[in-house]
Amino acid sequence: MSEKLLADLARSPSCADDYDPNSMSVEKARDYIRRYLSPVSETETLPVRESLGRILAASISSPVNVPNHDNSAMDGYAVRTADSQSDGETRLKIVGTAYAGQPWAGSLQAGECIRIMTGAVIPAGADAVIMQERVVQEGDTMRHAEQPKPGSNIRLAGEDLRAGEVVLPQGHLMHSADLGLIASLGIGEVSVYRRLKVAFFSTGDELVSVGQALQAGQIYDSNRYTLHGMLTRMGVEIIDLGAIKDDPQVLEQVLTKAAAEADVVITSGGVSVGEADYMKQLLQKLGSVLFWKIAMKPGRPLAYGKIGSAHYFGLPGNPVAVMVTFYQFVREAMLVLMGQAAPPPLPMLQAICVEEIRKAKGRTEFQRGILFADADGTWKVKTTGAQGSGMLSSMSRANCFIVLDEDTGSLPANQLVRVQLLEGII
Repeated sequence: MSEKLLADLARSPSCADDYDPNSMSVEKARDYIRRYLSPVSETETLPVRESLGRILAASISSPVNVPNHDNSAMDGYAVRTADSQSDGETRLKIVGTAYAGQPWAGSLQAGECIRIMTGAVIPAGADAVIMQERVVQEGDTMRHAEQPKPGSNIRLAGEDLRAGEVVLPQGHLMHSADLGLIASLGIGEVSVYRRLKVAFFSTGDELVSVGQALQAGQIYDSNRYTLHGMLTRMGVEIIDLGAIKDDPQVLEQVLTKAAAEADVVITSGGVSVGEADYMKQLLQKLGSVLFWKIAMKPGRPLAYGKIGSAHYFGLPGNPVAVMVTFYQFVREAMLVLMGQAAPPPLPMLQAICVEEIRKAKGRTEFQRGILFADADGTWKVKTTGAQGSGMLSSMSRANCFIVLDEDTGSLPANQLVRVQLLEGII
């Protein structure tokens, strides 16, 4: 979808077929956002140890075979299978020992074997390893009753990776295991996309910063703290612009500054029905912004678009709704903007809900839940209790979302439901 259509939709939602900003499904909103995403292209080179959580800007190929030699998969004895007797015991002379990093230099002859340790190079002439628990050693002689097959307990050169094979593709999000994998290839530096710059602020005359005394009608600004935590987990460069009063001139200055400095601008509050119209007018003046009423709970109001070259996400003001909309829309979009080729969908598990759930059909709900295993190991889930979108304590207690789609209504207890885990994600 082109930038022109984004601007057209912002001016006249009726210009696209099947586009209803007043009744947008969760999946359709995700799809519209995906169409406009333009990942960063600038790169930098980092030591492998500093690349955790970054996204590869170039694929990594193995310069060598891994392992780079045939080696023993266990402690035991390297033998020639041709020496094994078809019945009874086989006796072999022990002519040496091979250690990991200290190969035995000879070549096995008929009737010979060597003691070999895990990881040691398989000597010339040997074609199998017998584990030490299955043999009897008597001085310099070893006897066994096994008939090993060629290749038994041997890890072949290139069995894990072949020289020239792509190990990690461009767009891969680096995990802890990847650091060790790259180091095992002798590679010390990698090319990654630069960090995404994200500016965010809260809006509302009622907001007060932590540390100040509350006056009548005021609340502490918690949204910037949860946003800071979620953005930190994603490894982006954070620009916290504070809590901004409902002043059109100040808001315009802050939005302009944010769009000039960041790749992504996130606001909380100011995009729902009944809030000051000047916020919507201001956003449309500065860029192309779409305002949606998502068929979901919590998190009905959502705005998405562009301000200059920056991507803009306008999240609801309620604390839980901020977290739910970030988790369901912003997180995936930001991974794409960071350079991840195709972020995998969030895993959806099934568990038995031990409580009755009340829900109206026609919208997707993300109820806060507590996933647990009962005495027999069966995974079950229960809600955190009241599900008000302003009850941030419910998010603190929850370890999952209970995800109920738009076609699902109220459910009796002990029904299977879908859950999304929160730990490690937000």
